[in-house]
Amino acid sequence: MQFTLKPGRVTGQVPFACAILAVMFAAVSVACKKNDGPGVKPGDTAPTPIQWKKPAHFPDPVYDVGRNPLTREGVELGRFLFYDGILSRTNQIGCGTCHQQEAAFTHHGHELSHGVDDLLGTRNSPSIQNLAWNPSFFWDGGVHDLDLVPFNPIENPVEMDETVKNVIAKLQSTPLATAKMPVDYPLMFKKAFGDEQITSERMMKALSQFMVSLVSAESRYDYYRMGDQSALSVDEQRGMTIFRSKCGSCHAGELFTDYSFRNNGLIPSGANDQGRFGITANPADRYKFKVPSLRNVGLTAPYMHDGRYHSLQEVLDHYSDSIHPSTTLDSALIRPGQKPGISLTATEKQSIIAFLSTLSDEQFIRNKQFSDPGVGTNF
Repeated sequence: MQFTLKPGRVTGQVPFACAILAVMFAAVSVACKKNDGPGVKPGDTAPTPIQWKKPAHFPDPVYDVGRNPLTREGVELGRFLFYDGILSRTNQIGCGTCHQQEAAFTHHGHELSHGVDDLLGTRNSPSIQNLAWNPSFFWDGGVHDLDLVPFNPIENPVEMDETVKNVIAKLQSTPLATAKMPVDYPLMFKKAFGDEQITSERMMKALSQFMVSLVSAESRYDYYRMGDQSALSVDEQRGMTIFRSKCGSCHAGELFTDYSFRNNGLIPSGANDQGRFGITANPADRYKFKVPSLRNVGLTAPYMHDGRYHSLQEVLDHYSDSIHPSTTLDSALIRPGQKPGISLTATEKQSIIAFLSTLSDEQFIRNKQFSDPGVGTNF
């Protein structure tokens, strides 16, 4: 069986978390096969391959899908793991707790994300979208391989406060009698990988398969880029021109980030988070944080690494009026003989905000294939 799906526009009648597969990010071909593979016994059905394709106007991804080929069963296993509180010490906190689909997989409304026992972290949860293009992860870039990312929240004492070893043991013991919707993870691992063996490598690869599938590329801006000139209003197009001129050096390209680390002039908070410096110990990296993608930015408030700004208006006011000078301040914000920052009029700010609203991908936040399956012990 083979079918191809292409992007389409949705007018808002689709209820939350019920968008059908036909509104996925790009053409996807799925071939259903029954053949023998490693660990597959005669009569078993091998995992169903998914041909992952990037949106036509996106650059090539960084993540090597060839070393972790996506399958229908692998992505589904990753989705169950992503939302299951079994990954945490309390069996209550899943990845989806702080990365909520309706907010483009951020922790909407929370300046600082909180995990087990309601403990607060020191940073705002970044969006989980288009991760296949990320060369590094987290605000400080401390991890360079998507397959290794989940180790950090699982073993962080204020996020999940668990060990990977314990998680594996719990998964091997499923279905859990305490779960409201018990999941047979050994069976799911068998369907995804050929046998019931549960390892940290397989768990991480399944999570990566799901996260790699979270591609957002069907905003009104994307329709405009693909040739629909009516997708953006005159004011939104004006805002796009202003944005590219005054913000595009950092928020560059189709992903709206150059993935660099920059000091954007924030006054250090009480936590004195020094960002990239904590990874490199290089004084030149003090107070530098990863430039975030602005896709779905209208859905992901609050903003900055510590969630200090609650609206896009506040963000633009910061860049025009509140830049804090320091030795590592980004050169793009330095204006010799003038106050540091970006020159923006009130009208220009409103046009930029209008343009940024066109980056919201309603189909992405409604896609049922990305939604919480309602499993595990986190409900």
